[in-house]
Amino acid sequence: MILIEEYQTPQSSLPIEHFKAHLHLGSGFSEDAVQDQVLEGYLRAAISAIEGRTGQALYARDFEWSVGAWESPDSQQFPLSPVRTITEFKIVKANGDETSFDVGQFQIVTDSMSPVLRSLSGSLPTIPEGGKAVVRMYAGSASQWSDVPPDLAQAVLLMAAHYYEYRSDLSLSRGCTPFGVTALIERYRTIRISMRGTA
Repeated sequence: MILIEEYQTPQSSLPIEHFKAHLHLGSGFSEDAVQDQVLEGYLRAAISAIEGRTGQALYARDFEWSVGAWESPDSQQFPLSPVRTITEFKIVKANGDETSFDVGQFQIVTDSMSPVLRSLSGSLPTIPEGGKAVVRMYAGSASQWSDVPPDLAQAVLLMAAHYYEYRSDLSLSRGCTPFGVTALIERYRTIRISMRGTA
């Protein structure tokens, strides 16, 4: 399974000013556009980390999802949530030949944590040996920072601050999650474990 983010959230939508306030940066620093780029990098890394740990897409955007085999003939759990719409569905053979399907033939079984893809006519289209299904979708909970769920928004700021404060610590290359972040995202991780068997 491969999930590709088709475009980045624009800088204008990122909570850079919130992040500056969270870090208690001085006014001279906060007005430095060069530093905005630095802070943007930490925010993007933190958003990616929180999305990866929770399966929640924070900002609404387009994704391409490739699947080599269905979990079951009639359903497949999406790799993230919330999924708003399916914009394209096709089967790609090993030789590259493609067959497109009307997206109206499929439905999203809504669930805040684990939405499922189903076909309205029964089984999902067969994926040939060596081939794949490619599904493009629009997914995410927010179009702007103020719409991001408060617990996940706070987790992003804490994670970004952690990356910023320990930016010179090479030991962090092995990865870590501050306790405050773990507590904030625990309810999302618990449900993912119960539904999928892995965190």
